[in-house]
Amino acid sequence: MTQDLNKCDCIDVHEEIVTKTKNTMPEEEMLYDLAELFKVFGDTTRIKILYALFANEMCVCDIASLLNMTHSAISHQLRVLKQARLVKFRKEGKTVFYSLDDSHISQIFNCGLSHIQEIYKR
Repeated sequence: MTQDLNKCDCIDVHEEIVTKTKNTMPEEEMLYDLAELFKVFGDTTRIKILYALFANEMCVCDIASLLNMTHSAISHQLRVLKQARLVKFRKEGKTVFYSLDDSHISQIFNCGLSHIQEIYKR
């Protein structure tokens, strides 16, 4: 008979631990917003766009060329990234240039990438 090491046979709730943890958890709305943020990172095209914007600010034409995609497809993904406040834009004449909204985005991205690289090393 094999023993399931992930199964907890304990029936006693550790009230002190539960209370301490409950007091440190963010409000429900913040956790919801965090989950929504991570959903935005759940698309390969958006990840590629973010990675490209680490190197340079770029216009839709540049990103479309880089990723071999249509302007429409890139514009759609940029709209999602803007709504999540991951990218910002500036206009120069008729051209709109996109860049990362702030340094937090690269920190989140680099942390995730570091985790993946660590998994590949195992």
